[in-house]
Amino acid sequence: CSSSASKPVLTLFTKKPCPLCDEAKEVLEPYKRRFILQEVDITLPENSAWCDKYRYDIPVFHLNGKFLMKHQVDIQKFEDQLMKLELAN
Repeated sequence: CSSSASKPVLTLFTKKPCPLCDEAKEVLEPYKRRFILQEVDITLPENSAWCDKYRYDIPVFHLNGKFLMKHQVDIQKFEDQLMKLELAN
């Protein structure tokens, strides 16, 4: 039973290049042990639905599959939601 199974998954909807996404990842760096980062490149053909939805909004973050924030990291909101998920586990 690994602890990573209970770690929340933070999904980053991104594309290359994305300076805002790079900035967002730097802001999240101190928290990286507390979640699993999953990046979704919206320019890939299999992600066209996300591209249609988020083309003008990246970076967009989902936490455990639920929309969390876009454009930039709202660290307070992120911490609150992360804490809720950690307490729930």
